[in-house]
Amino acid sequence: MRTLRQIAALITFNIRTLRGRLGSASAAVFGIAGVVAVLVGVLSIGEGFRRVMVVEGSPDTALVLRSGADNEMSSVLGRNDVDIIRDAPGVARDREGKPLMSPELFVIVDLPKRSTQTPANVPLRGVQQGAFAIRPEVKIIEGRLFGWGRNEVIVGRGAHAEFGGTEVGSELRFGTNVWKVVGIFEANGSISESELWSDAAVLGPAYQRAASHSIVIAKLASAGTFQQFKDALTTNPSLSVQVQSETEYYESQSRTLRQLVTGLAFIVCSLMGLGAIFGALNTMYTAVAARAREIATLEALGFGGFAVMMSVIFEALLLALTGGILGAVLAYLAFDGYRAATMNWQTFSQVAFAFDVTPRLMMWAAIYALLIGLIGGFFPAIRAARMPVAMALRAR
Repeated sequence: MRTLRQIAALITFNIRTLRGRLGSASAAVFGIAGVVAVLVGVLSIGEGFRRVMVVEGSPDTALVLRSGADNEMSSVLGRNDVDIIRDAPGVARDREGKPLMSPELFVIVDLPKRSTQTPANVPLRGVQQGAFAIRPEVKIIEGRLFGWGRNEVIVGRGAHAEFGGTEVGSELRFGTNVWKVVGIFEANGSISESELWSDAAVLGPAYQRAASHSIVIAKLASAGTFQQFKDALTTNPSLSVQVQSETEYYESQSRTLRQLVTGLAFIVCSLMGLGAIFGALNTMYTAVAARAREIATLEALGFGGFAVMMSVIFEALLLALTGGILGAVLAYLAFDGYRAATMNWQTFSQVAFAFDVTPRLMMWAAIYALLIGLIGGFFPAIRAARMPVAMALRAR
């Protein structure tokens, strides 16, 4: 109890005297804040991209692709494949008894980025009417739905924000046809908002793929019927397909970019963190040297070396936590919700997304700041605890 009281008294004393060391303390706080802000900003790219993918995923929705294909671009399913999938057990049905499924065609088209006017790969998806039953979150927010059998497209809200030529009423040339933009839609912030949609029956012939699709999306009676549905298709000798849940598929689609972003953040913030540690070391060594007489006097009055050491470490942690919170708040204000587009390395197409500074990300950033403070304060704390009283009292 005596040691705890000493630690508490010294911590209180250190906090009261921080005003006299405001310059060096501020340098440490802002240095750590800068590191944390960069860390959170970079990682929010991966979080935003992951969120776009995860929002799209549902455990009671299954995706069927050609066996060996790791994305829609490399998958081809024929009409016979679609007919077999339609009759598979476990598929949900509407009130009229029709299976809730959507055979879709996925192609890539070029559109200019609004910011740079450079061409970018943008997904164009050919759908049937079942697509809207499976994705009830898709809502037209401007214009109207494309007409079935017409060369018309609707544009996702994210694609409209990032790419030029996507205003309602504009015309685009894809494949052998000219397409008119007739509407803009939203889909709860999912990856669908990065796409253009049209009638698959019109899109297929324009790309010489009238008899094939890229993927079949099926709504299941429940998440528990997924294995039954998968086994029925993968064991059918007349099919060569792979089946994934929607959640699993889109999680795998975001993995490459998230790993890339995390690796980049680790390299950048390790280097910056090293600089912040040296800054914290310098701050705390300066504080210990400037207060050598005070520390010696306290030890002469009976304060133990352990109490002195813990008070110095606490001060370093307090400065680091202040910098961490400041950096996290700055990153939230600067990056959260910022819209951008990046490459989906699975399909080599652009995905529009918003940076996402999550509470979990901010919490880990604060922990990272505390780690910097602990390392930066540990060695100066040992020096303070081991400082000879007689030598410290003679210090000027």
